[in-house]
Amino acid sequence: MTSSASADSEAERSRIFAARRDELQSKYLVSAADRPASSARGLHHMALISSDVETTIKFYQGILEFPLTEVIENRDYAGSTHFFFNIGNGNLLAFFDFPGLDLGPYREVLGGLHHVAISVEPATWARLRDKLVAAGVETVVHSEVSLYFTDPDGARVELLADPLGEMYGSVVI
Repeated sequence: MTSSASADSEAERSRIFAARRDELQSKYLVSAADRPASSARGLHHMALISSDVETTIKFYQGILEFPLTEVIENRDYAGSTHFFFNIGNGNLLAFFDFPGLDLGPYREVLGGLHHVAISVEPATWARLRDKLVAAGVETVVHSEVSLYFTDPDGARVELLADPLGEMYGSVVI
């Protein structure tokens, strides 16, 4: 395929996907004024898997400054630890470890985690970016407000300097 044909194919693909997004938006998106309230109160916690509890604590509490709030046994797997970090606004990021269970390397799957986005103040965003870089964590910045990196177990995390309910200057709530 020539580069011109490839560009035409990519343009057609983009057009098809944009049309599909427009269709979904038209069919399902209700204006903010007419949108009903959510039945949920907020995210209580999101649970990820940790290969090493102490390494995870050092990363999330030490580097990212998310206070560890609780360490308990996982009721579903004897010997497993369930632990929580405060990520603000009454929300928690939780982890399980599964000692003795060979989970193998991470694979992206449908229904799997793509990334966790956590809102922080712009000054905090800059400080945490510097701490991540100093710790040797590879980071990628998008749109000057999104900072992507992976945690010690490969989970993709985004620190977003936009306020809660906004994305790149647009209200999304």
